[in-house]
Amino acid sequence: MQYRRIGNAGIKISAVSLGGWINYGEGKVDTGEAQKVVEAAYANGVNYFDLADVYGRGQAESQMGEVLKQYPRHTLVIATKVYWPMSDDINDRGLSRKHIFESIDKSLKRLGTDYVDLYFCHRPDPETPLYETVRAMDDLVRMGKVLYWGTSVWTGAQIREALYLCEKGGFYPPQVEQPQYSMLYREHVEHDVLPVTAPAGMGLVVWSPLAMGMLTGKYDQGLPEDSRFAREDWAKERFLTEENVNRVKALKSIADELGITRSQLALAWTLRHPGVSSAISGATKVSQVEDNLKAAEVNLSAEVIQRIETILS
Repeated sequence: MQYRRIGNAGIKISAVSLGGWINYGEGKVDTGEAQKVVEAAYANGVNYFDLADVYGRGQAESQMGEVLKQYPRHTLVIATKVYWPMSDDINDRGLSRKHIFESIDKSLKRLGTDYVDLYFCHRPDPETPLYETVRAMDDLVRMGKVLYWGTSVWTGAQIREALYLCEKGGFYPPQVEQPQYSMLYREHVEHDVLPVTAPAGMGLVVWSPLAMGMLTGKYDQGLPEDSRFAREDWAKERFLTEENVNRVKALKSIADELGITRSQLALAWTLRHPGVSSAISGATKVSQVEDNLKAAEVNLSAEVIQRIETILS
């Protein structure tokens, strides 16, 4: 496993990490199998585990926290997030000081830890002044409940404004952004986010580097009944197009030449960028974990990257 700094910060995280979105929470993967996934990831060098309070309405934090407590805390980098509604209560959502302070305590209790390494603002909140949000996050860092804070799915302009307010007020600035990024979903990151985060010394931990499974080749022959796209229309509408199917099929020849899977090729392509600190993988089986983690060992030559770009263009 390779380990990378989060931007200019001293902390180092595994280049391939494990998220709890698709494998933990009510109605998802069997708890016993999900535990094996986490244990396999840790055994193979993963130290970064990414969660959010909204995943399973707290169940993902509780269930993964129960597994992670068997390991020394200093060997783990645990992240969670705040923003989405956690109940019908009017204040149990967003990025107000009230919701942030109440949410971090609930997340820490569910995770069974005194602090989280990374705490993300899961989306920008148009109803809360940004100054209120960055000041609240700064206070959590000073209180020791959060070591580093970050943003998730923010625009470059929103990140820039947060950085400005932090510099002006002497607050701890966001250290990391978590955007969606893959071969099939790249413009936002490359054209809007990285031009802001890279000069500021922020790192990126990217989600859905396999485009919801599209880049694995699972959909080469159509839509399997038990697939994610069969369950989630928004993901299918975003990625399952004839053009993308043809692209993914064309990528197989490159992966075969390199002796790797298309999943490993897609993850390695994402990690090729120096601004990316980690690619968050999702897995419902141990075999998927083991396959994904091998991507950290893959180095793509300039010639291979150019061939990939030709296919994707």
